Amino acid sequence: MSARVKGPASYFPSIEKKYGRPVAEWKDLVRASPLTRHMELVAWLKTEHGLGHGHANALVAHTLAEDSAPKA
Repeated sequence: MSARVKGPASYFPSIEKKYGRPVAEWKDLVRASPLTRHMELVAWLKTEHGLGHGHANALVAHTLAEDSAPKA
């Protein structure tokens, strides 16, 4: 039995379905942006790429958390 995905990653299947791009591409866009603050990035995804607030927030939260995680 597989564990259910929780948190921001739980939005990923619907993001890919609704916007037609893999999550990895969205994360690359977030990382390539000159913006660094969470809500600035959320607003940018919403205005420039047409994402809904929840989807933009999930992508930014997950990406920033990955980038701030200690490297092994």
